[in-house]
Amino acid sequence: MCLAIPGQIVEVVDDEHRLAMVDVAGVRRTVNVGLLDVNGTGVGPGDWVLIHVGFAISQVDEEEARATRELLERMGADYEQELEELKASVIE
Repeated sequence: MCLAIPGQIVEVVDDEHRLAMVDVAGVRRTVNVGLLDVNGTGVGPGDWVLIHVGFAISQVDEEEARATRELLERMGADYEQELEELKASVIE
């Protein structure tokens, strides 16, 4: 199962390729944030995004990120599996 999970951008690590370090429940991974670029600007440190297969697909506010995470945590094993897959992934 592939879920869109919320994470907070910690830093932009490669501006040219639109890669950012994102914290998802204590797991830090590099994701592509280029899909969220609008008129030459995009998301940055402190912003919350929904992540799916290594891409930030939507910007959300902190309240929505928290509510989504709580819902996913109630899913139990599926959410835990998604976190394990995130831990094993690498985008460089």
